[in-house]
Amino acid sequence: MTHENRSGTTESWFDRTMHMDQYGTRLPFGSLGAKGLTHRFVELSGADRGRELDVLDASGGYASACLGAGSPVVSAALTRAVEEAGYVTDEIHSWERAKLLEFLFGEGGLWAERFPADEYHVAGRNSGSEGMELALRLALEHRFDHRRLRPAQGRGQRDIVLAFEGAWHGWTGGVLPLLNKRHYRVGLPSVATEPYGFTVQHIPFGQVDVARDFFARHGDRVLAVVIEAVQGDAGILVPPAGYLREVARLCTDSGALLVADEVLTFAKTGQFFAMSDEQGPIPTDVTVVGKSLGMGALSTSMVIARRDLTVRATGAISTSDLRPLTCAVIRAGLEHIQAEGMLEKSRELGEHLAKRLDEDLVTAYPDLYTESRGAGVMHGVELTRRAADRLGEFREAMIRSGVFVEFMGGAGRRSGNLRYVFPTMRVAPPLISTATDADTIVERLSAGSRRFLETSA
Repeated sequence: MTHENRSGTTESWFDRTMHMDQYGTRLPFGSLGAKGLTHRFVELSGADRGRELDVLDASGGYASACLGAGSPVVSAALTRAVEEAGYVTDEIHSWERAKLLEFLFGEGGLWAERFPADEYHVAGRNSGSEGMELALRLALEHRFDHRRLRPAQGRGQRDIVLAFEGAWHGWTGGVLPLLNKRHYRVGLPSVATEPYGFTVQHIPFGQVDVARDFFARHGDRVLAVVIEAVQGDAGILVPPAGYLREVARLCTDSGALLVADEVLTFAKTGQFFAMSDEQGPIPTDVTVVGKSLGMGALSTSMVIARRDLTVRATGAISTSDLRPLTCAVIRAGLEHIQAEGMLEKSRELGEHLAKRLDEDLVTAYPDLYTESRGAGVMHGVELTRRAADRLGEFREAMIRSGVFVEFMGGAGRRSGNLRYVFPTMRVAPPLISTATDADTIVERLSAGSRRFLETSA
């Protein structure tokens, strides 16, 4: 299949033949490029084959492109880093790495108050999944005597990693046990319980009494708790006030480690870290950030861990550990976000967006939506069964109405008599979005809702 674009050149869509289909059914659109929030799509099949569409990105590129497409800040950083920064691994000290880490964790650094340099150290990985793998590895190594290669004294009984129903921490093998959805785990290798293994147990997210009861019964065996500050794939589920801080207290009191998965939430809830409340930062032993950290140009993650959490020598070397080019892009992007006050602006934008989503979608289309929820610029609009059962058609209707959104799987059926959570439409536009952009996004979502109702009647 070929397409003649606006420049008159002919392009082949050979990736539709050659690229592995990981979705079961691909969307019938191709991308011709993007600038800012606007993507140029083209219809690849049907009567409208070849028709081009200008589509607003309400997803932020899998929640990773916080500065949109074609950012001059990112472009300049990439160009300079390619020309000047070199490519040494972490075996050699890097000036680019030093500048980034001093900007973040040095005296007066952007994150120094939350993560003091004398208490924390940092590593980098290629992706959020890999970052979570390292976080889990740090927790497991913490109970291990690296010299004798056996459990450390007093820690051998800690064999439980506590996770949450509906959680998503990545697709890679080491973190699969943290997911309680059978669809993702059945038929794949599991973690052995002996020797030196661990058992993952799941409890409902956001239920403080359940967490207290679990620790009352098993606290001396809990090695680590792995938690999302806002559950993403479960449907943008925001925990009740005080919940995250109470989980942190339970970990501290029992001697368990607290691992915060902030891969999705990083820079999206009106602040850099969602593990916060009115009292300030919620203490963690390990925090993993990703997605927006790469500014939409690189896939990367950062693992920030207490200094006593380490691995055996050469046991966690990674080709992608904060390479100079990566550090240059991260620093340029974060400096820009800070200088422009983007997080403060995103709080106001998020309040406006939440109001519009509730009024113009949930209230206006009760046959399609049940609830809107979120924080900052990360929102989820939960679908009804009617919409969820025809998700492919629903998403195509949105794209043809000029807006691109992604859908979270939903928490499904949970224990504790919690209601079923259907798939949820994630509306998380980049930080460069304005109130006008938010209004246009909601208007196009409304138009897509009407289109879907008309075609599915």
